[in-house]
Amino acid sequence: MRDEAWGEYLRQSPQGTELLAWWQQAPVRMGRAGRDAYEERLAALLSAASARDCAAAGFGCTRRMDRVCREPSVCRLDPDVQPTVEEGPRGEREGPVPGACGGFHGFRADFEVHVRFSGGGDRHRAVFCHDREASAVRLWVDGLPVGTRADLDSYGHWLDGRFLIVQAQGPDGHPEQSYGPGLLVTGIVSVLIHDAVRGVTRTLIPEPHETWTDPQVVLAGEALRVYASRAAQDADAPDRILPAAPAPRSR
Repeated sequence: MRDEAWGEYLRQSPQGTELLAWWQQAPVRMGRAGRDAYEERLAALLSAASARDCAAAGFGCTRRMDRVCREPSVCRLDPDVQPTVEEGPRGEREGPVPGACGGFHGFRADFEVHVRFSGGGDRHRAVFCHDREASAVRLWVDGLPVGTRADLDSYGHWLDGRFLIVQAQGPDGHPEQSYGPGLLVTGIVSVLIHDAVRGVTRTLIPEPHETWTDPQVVLAGEALRVYASRAAQDADAPDRILPAAPAPRSR
């Protein structure tokens, strides 16, 4: 049913067609190429794909992550130049909308992938590959690797269409550190901030007096305000205030 609905679009999208084949044949191709090589090729395809390519390839979307696109008649349309739908607080489109949603998810037995478009014309995108067998996450932003393999969460969100925010494993030596189930096994976590415009990555590690259980990052003017939790954000009690370097001027 999906192939029929998206067939016309895929015939005009070589990138979408290759992505569809690479994802549908994941077990075979991973067995031939190896897990690392498979992830790298999948990340490269997703980094070049449009949101419509992801929908056509059968990935779940922000409406329901475990289900393929149910609205191809709308989602395969050309995206609005001036979007008429409101984007969520984190800049992710939720469909059915022309051009498809702003986030996609795919799952295999011990492997999953998550894609986040930045909004504002999908200028940037983040690709997370989570190898559950190895308990490792690899991240690419605009096709380039970011961060390390073992300490990142498998999700993230865009801030102002420019900054990718991802939680990361916190320091073992923190006095309030605790361990439990889940991808990030630590109760105190760090936060990665990647500036996609400048290509700069910062990983902020909490000091002993900073109890970061669910760090929130807010852009306020020309500053990034880092809060220990949502409660701290509600109380407007930031732990850190960092300069957000202005984006370079386009020539």
